[in-house]
Amino acid sequence: MSTKSISGGTVHKMPEDLRKAILADPKVLVLWEDITPLARNEFICWVENAKHIETRSRRVRRTCEELLEGNRRPCCWLGCIHRADKEISPSVRGVLERQKKKA
Repeated sequence: MSTKSISGGTVHKMPEDLRKAILADPKVLVLWEDITPLARNEFICWVENAKHIETRSRRVRRTCEELLEGNRRPCCWLGCIHRADKEISPSVRGVLERQKKKA
């Protein structure tokens, strides 16, 4: 595991694959450190929520690309549902229920 310090999220710990990708590009690291802990948490949750290794790898790559594109939150992500400090909004709850029915 890398010993380089990098900020994590509010709920999720930084996964090693995402850590390596962020540390590989100094510009991405600066952008990562510039976003809020909640935004970092959502990127981490988005990566960890992938069900397949290919999806996870793509999300790690997209995290770096989206930061370089100026995005401060993952595109099309509902937000981390693992946060205990806030209630899930009715719109997110509806989306999660539709996803559950499809599965």
